[in-house]
Amino acid sequence: MSRVRIAPSLLACDLGRVADEVRSVAAAGADLLHFDVMDGHFVPNLTFGPGLCAAVRRLTELPLDVHLMVTNADDLVEPFAVAGAGRIAVHVEAVTHLHRTLGRIHALGAVPGVAINPATPVAALDEVWPLVGFLLVMSVDPGFGGQRLIPEVLDKLARLRAIRDRRAPGVELAVDGGVESDNAGELQRLGADILVAGTAVFGAADRSAAIARLRGEEAG
Repeated sequence: MSRVRIAPSLLACDLGRVADEVRSVAAAGADLLHFDVMDGHFVPNLTFGPGLCAAVRRLTELPLDVHLMVTNADDLVEPFAVAGAGRIAVHVEAVTHLHRTLGRIHALGAVPGVAINPATPVAALDEVWPLVGFLLVMSVDPGFGGQRLIPEVLDKLARLRAIRDRRAPGVELAVDGGVESDNAGELQRLGADILVAGTAVFGAADRSAAIARLRGEEAG
């Protein structure tokens, strides 16, 4: 089993000190930085735009992982790609022409991803596996940080891993929502290549130790 990658979610950071927060988790061993982009329509919250992404791009060399929880993803993929996002995920539930959108993300030089909500059947992905660089498996209903992981998603993750291994072995599986040190090992065992964690990292006094715990490693 390869080493799981950790993507701290900026939704949980102190936005009044965003530069310090970004440098802190980068120094602590984060592999990516995750942006939860919410529009107040697809989900009941409003968060970041491309401007913050561009500002963070100037602060770090870490890959920027953008999760578009929006109804107008097609209008936002290019601004975020231009702002420095290296990975952009759109929701299968929100995009009308998913093939086209994934192709556009790829053409803009970013890795195309698809996010799937807890109640959405895995069959919704049947026709797009060859176009996907990573799959973002939502383990909470999106819209707010700090939620508890929905247990039924564990079986879904295992099923997605089996399909991925058979149909598109190069697709990364990321899990987002309620990720904590007490479930991170199980998520990795079931197929997670990337763990998106907000409060589990930014809420910790020792971020290096928090990231190590998520990986199942002893903190140095």
